[in-house]
Formats: sequence, structure tokens, C-alpha cells
Amino acid sequence: MSRILVDLPDAQVQALAVLVEAERRPRAAVIRDAIDAYIAQRTRALGTDVFGLWKGRRVDGLAYQEELRGEW
Repeated sequence: MSRILVDLPDAQVQALAVLVEAERRPRAAVIRDAIDAYIAQRTRALGTDVFGLWKGRRVDGLAYQEELRGEW
């Protein structure tokens, strides 16, 4: 595990302290969870989690596309 130094505004430090107290968890654990949530959100927004969605399908992708376009 790596250690990093991050500068936070006082308002964020105070809000973090409230969460830490309410959840009764270490501050580092709350920060790690927040970073995990941010990474997951950005990954979905960038579309990197969609690659390979058709991998297990038994349908030809081109035939499926042409069928859908035929409805137009």
C-alpha cells in the first residue's frame, strides 16, 4: 500500500471528520472508499466498463445491428 499526501480545504476536513465520527471508522478507510467510488463512477462515465459485453452472446453482432436498423 502506498502513502500519499493530499491538501484538503478546511471545510472538507471538517465534513470528513463528521463522517468518520458518524461511521466510527478510520479516516483513511473513509477516504479509500470515497476514492473507490469516484474511480467506479468515472470508469462508467468513460465507458471503459462496456468492453466485452457481447463476448458471451451467441448472436452475430452485425446481424443484430442490421435487424435493429431495419426497424427505422
